[in-house]
Amino acid sequence: MKHDILCIGSVLWDVIGRSSASMRLGSDVPGRITRLPGGVALNIAMALRRFGVSPALLSAVGRDAEGDELVARCNQLGLFTETLYRSDDLPTDIYMAVEGANGLIAAIADAHSLEAAGDKILRPLADGHLGSAAAPYSGTVALDGNLTEALLAQIATSPLFARADLRVAPASPGKAERLLPLLAHPSATLYVNLEEAGLLAKQAFATAPEAAAGLLARGAARVLVTDGGNTCAEGSRGADIITATPPQVMVARVTGAGDTFMAAHIAATRHNATRQEALTRAITAAADYVSGDIGT
Repeated sequence: MKHDILCIGSVLWDVIGRSSASMRLGSDVPGRITRLPGGVALNIAMALRRFGVSPALLSAVGRDAEGDELVARCNQLGLFTETLYRSDDLPTDIYMAVEGANGLIAAIADAHSLEAAGDKILRPLADGHLGSAAAPYSGTVALDGNLTEALLAQIATSPLFARADLRVAPASPGKAERLLPLLAHPSATLYVNLEEAGLLAKQAFATAPEAAAGLLARGAARVLVTDGGNTCAEGSRGADIITATPPQVMVARVTGAGDTFMAAHIAATRHNATRQEALTRAITAAADYVSGDIGT
């Protein structure tokens, strides 16, 4: 199987309602509702594919009609789905969000099947298909925080990931603290926003560079911290913190922007870009994404 990276985490359907109007609690406005393949791991995988990288998916997808359709769409996109755990008993997960001109209004993530599947999704890393405890997978792994806290803690110490280049993203601020076991992992790169950085460090930060310094002080090997349209930062153990400022754009969508940032950064580092070049490419890709046509 000729893949370049593993994407582990949520693979589901995104149902997104978007409006060009600013919204508040109780708003009833015209807009568009779309259903698209989504989930943090799948969003990262789809973005990586656009950047010329070939991802394989490790997740749980039901053997229902929704799951069959989702797997077929993933195959059409050029993603490797043979590594998915297909369950007869668990339905395919779904995420629902409402976005306005003023950003994300509300969202509900129903990832119960992924959580119920637990470490069954990691079987290809243990049974010799992708690796084993004696010969661990040594490539890049994009890992998302929709996994349970127990499974993330297991991954943090598992011999199956001892040689992997781990790239880790929380699924949302509400799940950021699930990543605490991975904070001090020697090969983990954490991709977080300013709020998530504060939750991980147990303190508030005013800026992304301050947050990057705080996470490094707490033992992180490498971190990237975003702050919307404000300056973002990348910090690595033993090196200076670098920064970049996103271009100013009109925001048409927000769901998936962080995943695009992460994928662009991974793709840039795979092509031996410098730290500064990789950070600049990542924020440019995220800006292009959020400014996309509201109907796409």
